[in-house]
Amino acid sequence: MNIEDAIRSRSSIRAFTDRPVSRETVTSILDMAQRAPSGTNTQPWHVHVAAGPVRDAITAEAYAMFQRGETDSYAEHDYYPDIWTDTHRDRRRAVGWGLYGLLGIEKGDRDASMQQAARNYLLFDAPVGIFVTIERYLAKGSWFDVGLYVQTIMLAARAEGLHTCPQASWIVTPGPVYRHLDIPDDQMLVVGIALGHADETAIENTLVSAREPVEAIARFHGF
Repeated sequence: MNIEDAIRSRSSIRAFTDRPVSRETVTSILDMAQRAPSGTNTQPWHVHVAAGPVRDAITAEAYAMFQRGETDSYAEHDYYPDIWTDTHRDRRRAVGWGLYGLLGIEKGDRDASMQQAARNYLLFDAPVGIFVTIERYLAKGSWFDVGLYVQTIMLAARAEGLHTCPQASWIVTPGPVYRHLDIPDDQMLVVGIALGHADETAIENTLVSAREPVEAIARFHGF
């Protein structure tokens, strides 16, 4: 698979099969991802990979926490703004309603939408969860570096014929991740990544989120 195919075929998969992924394959993906750039080569990321009974314990606890409403806020991460502008709000709504439309979830059906949201904490049934952490003292530049690293993981996964779903949702249920993966107190969770084989029969995996054309986001100078 060439790089263009990897980029264009990457999408956030929300239904995986139970087909296992070997440790050797995950190691190969992470080895490729280590080539991601970072400011002054600081490589500020730490990676914690969960499969088998460890993965199952994390997802069971996180799923139950979400169902009970025992989630943290995004405040520690300053992840989302308090108020969205129209442009970003509309894009969020469009992808959300696109997914719900495929699943037959009607506007206002809070129970169904919450059950779909809860599937985040099952890793959408993916057999592997990759949890990326960063040391708490680091600043915004290092968070940018981690974003580059996560994208490289997802593209490397496509080179192995696998799919992913990056999940900010894990930062509101970090407790099970910290406990079961023995993450040091000086690290904080940035993102979880579901990794596995896409369920080609699942309608939610047909979702293609819209992207703005280059003309809408780029300004060229001096050409």
